[in-house]
Amino acid sequence: MELERHTALDVRRLPGLVPYAEAWEMQRELVRLRKKGLAPDTFLMLEHPPVYTVGRAARDAANLGAGEEYLRSLGAEVFWSDRGGDATFHGPGQIVGYPILRLKVLDTHGYLRDLEEVLIRVLGDYGIEAGRKPDYTGVWVGGAKIAAIGVKFSSGRITSHGFALNVTTDLAWFDRITPCGIREFGVTSLARELGEEVALPEVEERIVARFREIFG
Repeated sequence: MELERHTALDVRRLPGLVPYAEAWEMQRELVRLRKKGLAPDTFLMLEHPPVYTVGRAARDAANLGAGEEYLRSLGAEVFWSDRGGDATFHGPGQIVGYPILRLKVLDTHGYLRDLEEVLIRVLGDYGIEAGRKPDYTGVWVGGAKIAAIGVKFSSGRITSHGFALNVTTDLAWFDRITPCGIREFGVTSLARELGEEVALPEVEERIVARFREIFG
């Protein structure tokens, strides 16, 4: 996927746990600036505190398990988002990537496949054979989803939202919902697949390297 360059890619690793509403507002502002040519292509990487988000593909709250009130009682926030996709979980130990890019050509399918390819190559760096599953967006290891993808395309061919890669995520949070509306498959993490903990900064470095490789 080719990008329409303003300056070199600005990679920002945000410290701590960034509330979802704060990151969402940051994306909106970056999209506004990118449309006007006042900001470069930007790649945000961060962790969220526990939060369930629901994308535009959800028609109702059916995939939120026992409901929003129950999920909030567990200590998580709930947000209805303008990204693609259905319900998912974000939390500590998960690397969330939000690329704010101006694409040279608006190829929505191609962009999603490129995001998947970035993560497939990162997982390959750890010796994990990951891939795609027909009819579903995201990255899979066997029958379990290890990375969810949900994006938004704004006027001017600007992207926002992005991917969430489970690294050391507490996967029990996913048990309370139907992740991405998919009942027949489970979720996994890099740590589960390797059988050991992985340092997030190390994985972030690999993501940046593979992202530059795919997007040029």
